[in-house]
Amino acid sequence: MSTIAEKIVADALALSPQARAFVAERLIESLDATVGGEISPAWREEIQKRCRELDEGLVEVRDAADVFAKAYESLE
Repeated sequence: MSTIAEKIVADALALSPQARAFVAERLIESLDATVGGEISPAWREEIQKRCRELDEGLVEVRDAADVFAKAYESLE
């Protein structure tokens, strides 16, 4: 790993948990970005709303395996 990357990681690890989560989220978003494929303002707002709802505990988080199992049960 380059010296610059190591310095960035060390600096990031010194941040508060909330700040580290923010940095991690932005880095992950950058990996998912498609070339020339900007997110529309409406979709960006929706993503932020959903993230805020998760952070504030306003929505129920369920395991995907449980959701799919229940869905498959309903098809039988």
